[in-house]
Amino acid sequence: MPSAMQELFAAPLVRQLTARILVDGMNDMVLDYAIPDGMAGVERGSRVEVPLRNRTATGTVLAMGGQGDGWSGALRPILRLVNDEPVVSAVLMDLAEWAARYYAVPVEQMIRCIVPEPVRQERHDEKTRKVVVLQNWPDDDQLNKINRRAPRQAAILRLLHASADKREPLTALGGTPALTPCRALEKAGYVRIEEEQVHRDPAGSETFAPSTPLQLNPEQASALNSIREACDKGSSRPILLQGVTGSGKTEVYLQAARHAISQGKGVLILVPEISLTPQTMARFKSRFAEIPGGVAILHSAMSDGERFDEWHSIHRGKARIAIGPRSAVFAPVQNLGLIIVDEEHDASYKQENTPRYHGRDLAVLRARMEGAAIVLGSATPSLESLHNVHQGKYALLRMDKRADGQRLPLTRVLDMRTEAKDKRNLGILSERLRMAIDERLNKGEQTILLLNRRGFARALQCPECGYTAHCEYCALPMTYHATENRLVCHICGYRQVVPPRCPECHTQNIALEGYGTQKVEAVLRRCFPEARLQRVDADVTTRKNALRDILSDFRAHRTDILLGTQMISKGLDFPGVTLVGVLNADLGLNIPDPRAAERTFQLLTQVAGRAGRGDLDGEVIIQTYNPQAAAIQFARRHDTDGFAETELELRQMMNFPPFCHMAVITAKSEQEGIACLAMETLHRHLVAALPPQVQISTPLPAPLAKTYGQFRYQCTLKAPSARMLSDICSREIAALNCGEGVTLSLDIDAYSFM
Repeated sequence: MPSAMQELFAAPLVRQLTARILVDGMNDMVLDYAIPDGMAGVERGSRVEVPLRNRTATGTVLAMGGQGDGWSGALRPILRLVNDEPVVSAVLMDLAEWAARYYAVPVEQMIRCIVPEPVRQERHDEKTRKVVVLQNWPDDDQLNKINRRAPRQAAILRLLHASADKREPLTALGGTPALTPCRALEKAGYVRIEEEQVHRDPAGSETFAPSTPLQLNPEQASALNSIREACDKGSSRPILLQGVTGSGKTEVYLQAARHAISQGKGVLILVPEISLTPQTMARFKSRFAEIPGGVAILHSAMSDGERFDEWHSIHRGKARIAIGPRSAVFAPVQNLGLIIVDEEHDASYKQENTPRYHGRDLAVLRARMEGAAIVLGSATPSLESLHNVHQGKYALLRMDKRADGQRLPLTRVLDMRTEAKDKRNLGILSERLRMAIDERLNKGEQTILLLNRRGFARALQCPECGYTAHCEYCALPMTYHATENRLVCHICGYRQVVPPRCPECHTQNIALEGYGTQKVEAVLRRCFPEARLQRVDADVTTRKNALRDILSDFRAHRTDILLGTQMISKGLDFPGVTLVGVLNADLGLNIPDPRAAERTFQLLTQVAGRAGRGDLDGEVIIQTYNPQAAAIQFARRHDTDGFAETELELRQMMNFPPFCHMAVITAKSEQEGIACLAMETLHRHLVAALPPQVQISTPLPAPLAKTYGQFRYQCTLKAPSARMLSDICSREIAALNCGEGVTLSLDIDAYSFM
């Protein structure tokens, strides 16, 4: 008699299809499931429901297993398809796999970027409302009878009859109390009650007046014709549109989008900051007002319900244009024909946390995969993009004149070392800038002031012993915030009470050093008490739509002076601004970053471009302690070509990007010795594994040596190929057993070296 084991091995093998599924949840749980016989439509990118322990869960199909031999019942079966069609297109799945390998992250992390959390969560399902539709209008005798018997019903009938489309939401008829009379009318055959989907619009009740295309100047027309030609041919060769501030790039974008839409194609617009999204949204919604719901917005400041509805509006093809920051590069735009990356130089396109992708670079790749035209626009293009133009990889279009014929603003550089000699001056406002602001206030003109540091004072320092208040969890001085009367760490957010005396020497002379936007605000209110002033930084824009409301007030001339950080420096169009002041142009220069000069030049040039965009000439005053810095001098002359030529020559000499790819590896641990040991051990393995053309630095403490209570050690790598870095480094990191007390991270094409 055969044994049970013999019977088991004698059982027939069953051939079955399998699917590898990323299960929704906090962890990247990837499991294999069987596809039941007769279940059709399961593909890469499909959303499915699966059994998970003692419950059910949803997930995304990452890959399909071929027909393979396996034991019957070895894999639990998929329960059902959540959507008839794959939620993630084949192109986006390919994009996720490419990005996962390039940036050395698991593919499931990229899929989570493509399918945002609100879409994965069933509780954000579509919102509906009851709508009452007039079916039959009673004659006068019937209406009089209804009015005598049930006046509420008669009133509802009159409201529906007066409505243009003979339908009203239940809320407009009185809400829940009106449901009973409406049902009575439905029973009598006068009305019909329906369920209607409600689109949760991030624009709310805001209305947008239709706009018409503007007359283009010759430079704009030439650029538009080139973009249209690329759309017609399906050419995905990137086009770099280099146009000075105020040259009318947005109008070119609008008319190029119109051309793509007329061909039945979709359009994707990327902007670097959420602050630019409302302005861009308003312009596109106004221009495409004849397409209800044709423009959708995607960004993290929206509610989950809004993101759910907007994402599905794009996925179903109702919204033909999608607008958003870097994460919108994964928007499921149907039949994509045109991608526009505005302010393509901006560092905000680089994700700081895992997965550390670059939105602009993935947009270029997606355009190639979809056969879509792509335009990278900027007044101050990144050196990487300019290098690609020089290499012949990108086409270049130029717009060197402002659209309205206005001159670029006159820019003055003030040496604050001479201002500091005047003891009456606080070192914040030079006399020249103070007088210029006063002159604009008297004329009814507007001023923008830039200081790229929030808070009241940079640090709390003792003049007797030199003690500085540092964060307990980060190697960084804490910033004093006057509105909270607290010291705040701008890295981890830790807050503490201001000590009344020095903790080291106990003197009461402890003082505030430096200044931030809060202190400048206090100085401005003292100098210009009648001025309508608004501060814009991360501390005042936490409320939803706060930034949009502030910028709307400024555009409507309900504000005279707008003081802010870098979020007000780019892309915003305020015709009433005739003066821009930069309070400390040196803040970004003296940091350990190969892109420090480039970022400073771009910031100064961009904020200077906010002046003189209307009928009046503009003026820019840059306050600096280093007036001879190349970035400042080139920005003063609005000389992008000169700066790029000089900086590229220096970058090539130093073998910095774009002449190489750079990566940063960071080891973090609560124990400094463990972080150091892990970094040194990994460094030895990398030296042995990397080819000779890869340069690797000695392991050292990171410039920001401690954050969130963890010590940080780094090494930097340079190589001619990013894939070389990602493949070898990820393999060595995975092979290194560091234990639970240390975390290793890899940042390919790094933008932050802190």
